[in-house]
Amino acid sequence: MSASNGSLPIALVIEDDPTIKLILNRTLEQKFKTVSFNNALDALGYLHDGNLPDIIISDLNTPNMGGLELIGQLRASGFFSAIPVLVLSGEESTEMRIKCLDSGADDYVVKPFNPRELVSRLNAILRRVGKLEFN
Repeated sequence: MSASNGSLPIALVIEDDPTIKLILNRTLEQKFKTVSFNNALDALGYLHDGNLPDIIISDLNTPNMGGLELIGQLRASGFFSAIPVLVLSGEESTEMRIKCLDSGADDYVVKPFNPRELVSRLNAILRRVGKLEFN
């Protein structure tokens, strides 16, 4: 399912902070169908069950498995490697941003974030990978 067939794009949200998760779900609800998990390990299980989101928004530091390890597993997989990933993190260091981008993240947004900017960045990624028609 993707935006190109007229339905809302699916955003897989990986965030363990309930407040941030609520903000994300409210921010995305108009333009995305969201599926949320508290950690990357559970999200990976969701993917292995055959669910393919249009984009993944992942916190870096979640219990059991973090976002960086998730990116590594996605990019090493022939089946999931093309799913775009936006990292959302409180980690502001340039080194961590570079590490995530070099590992295969498509974008990196620092918390706290502007919800409108986040949606614009998600739309830009989806346009770039051909999953969103430019309106």
